[in-house]
Amino acid sequence: MASTVTLEKTTTIQSDDAGVVGSPKTTMRSPLLTKKKGATGGAKGRCCGHRCELVSYDKLPEFLKHNEFIVDHYRSEWPIKEALLSAFSIHNETINVWTHLIGFFVFLALTVCAATMVPTEYESPHMATSFKGLANITGNAMVLRSYSADDGAVLAMTMKAFRNVSVETEAAAVLSAGAAGHGRVPRWPFYAYLSGAMFCLLMSSACHLLACHSEHASYVFLRLDYAGITGLIVTSFYPLVYYTFLCHPFYQALYLGFITVSGAAAVAVSLLPVFERPELRWARAGLFACMGMSGLVPIVHKMLVFGDRPEAVLTTGYEMAMGAFYLAGVVVYATRVPERWMPGRFDLAGHSHQLFHVLVIAGAYAHYLAGLVYLGWRDMEGC
Repeated sequence: MASTVTLEKTTTIQSDDAGVVGSPKTTMRSPLLTKKKGATGGAKGRCCGHRCELVSYDKLPEFLKHNEFIVDHYRSEWPIKEALLSAFSIHNETINVWTHLIGFFVFLALTVCAATMVPTEYESPHMATSFKGLANITGNAMVLRSYSADDGAVLAMTMKAFRNVSVETEAAAVLSAGAAGHGRVPRWPFYAYLSGAMFCLLMSSACHLLACHSEHASYVFLRLDYAGITGLIVTSFYPLVYYTFLCHPFYQALYLGFITVSGAAAVAVSLLPVFERPELRWARAGLFACMGMSGLVPIVHKMLVFGDRPEAVLTTGYEMAMGAFYLAGVVVYATRVPERWMPGRFDLAGHSHQLFHVLVIAGAYAHYLAGLVYLGWRDMEGC
């Protein structure tokens, strides 16, 4: 009867019990066959029950190393449940998660507000609205111009209630203009922008919350984050181009087609694994910045054609504010300030990505205000 002992290099030693009388039975296990607790690496070995520990930058796997100036309070390879619950705990991604999650709900509220308070293209104002409009426009037919031809009967009834000849004259002029069939402009470009903003904010929050789970999760959520940024940039063009060039279908199709194709190309490029490498931070920032800066072309075109219109000037002001916020965000994101100056000081609050998130929300809100001006302008003017 022989006993078998397995060594580290799978060496086998055979001994005869008859030749070695009274030899002790010794068992040697190979390290190659021994699975230590936590040998899978990352924070899975540092999770005990429902409690996972935060780790420092030098203990992270490579796929989670994005900013060496944030030196502590990382989650590394946490289970999905713990990663989700970490939204309510303190770590270096907590503010990143909540800035854009709160921003998502703010834009959801703005969308609901716009849908319920800003008239749709199919609505007809009530008679009370018409009375109010006529009472307030003495010498000014601008409000009446936003009414469609379907409101002719309402306005005719309203005019009988007034003996002011100037008001009747203006209302009649508006009615004759409405006979051409002018109605409220389509809302889809405005709501496409709001949808793009909400998608960007929601994907960003999900990425910062769940990318720590695994390398595959990091890859997927980073791509969704990049797609969200691209969607925000692309849909920001839609209200600007559609409403500005409502009466110029060639330029409208040209600009909308260009930014849509550019966005699709940016999403395709972001699918490459090399795109997320930390040393390509400037390339990522440059790509999104160039997409945004291409918006200067239709803005300049707008000012050349409609520079005498107050609506064009006001929307351009909002768009310049939006561009300034976005540009500042890109610079902060790429340079990684202020944590570059004092590594470890801004691990939990105040680091560059948090500032970038706040600037993105500010820029998106400025463009929302521009969208409201576009709707009012084109509802009154039509084409």
